[in-house]
Amino acid sequence: MITIVSGLPRSGTSLMMQMLAAGGMPVLSDGERKADTDNPKGYLEWERIKQLPKDPSLIAEAEGKVVKVISQLILSLPDGHEYRIIFMQRPMPEVLKSQEEMLKRRGTYEPGGNSSQMAELFQRHVIEVNKWLAGKANVKVCRVHYHRVLREPQAVADEVAGFLQVPLDIQAMVGEVDGSLYRNRMK
Repeated sequence: MITIVSGLPRSGTSLMMQMLAAGGMPVLSDGERKADTDNPKGYLEWERIKQLPKDPSLIAEAEGKVVKVISQLILSLPDGHEYRIIFMQRPMPEVLKSQEEMLKRRGTYEPGGNSSQMAELFQRHVIEVNKWLAGKANVKVCRVHYHRVLREPQAVADEVAGFLQVPLDIQAMVGEVDGSLYRNRMK
């Protein structure tokens, strides 16, 4: 079984990866992307996953582990493996606000962008991913709402452990949730 954490950018994927790592799941990560202001506890990413569309066989390296796969790459997952996908969800205005703030800090933000157009693109993308996921017999999906992780970390950790059917240290997972890092709120 390959465990995948996915979702739109800035939807809480790094938080879920941190929770699973603390809970005792082996993580496929290379440490290439370092912790920063936007993710002070780190990203837990694997750079090679970006090659998935060109080399779908590389996902075999994640067998028995958890790996972060951005939602755009989910559609490139090859058959032949059993996948358990934890798909993070966060309100679109917060995703866009968090993305904007991150781009501003990196100096790559372009003012005047059309956020409603970006929201529409993201929405269409999520619909496409959901249709693809629904049509795969080898894929099981657990949707996790970011706000619920912050409000009910114990319940979410219990549900994730049950979904994955692996023994996890629930209290260690709960300990990774830091509400002070929830900064890009829509009022």
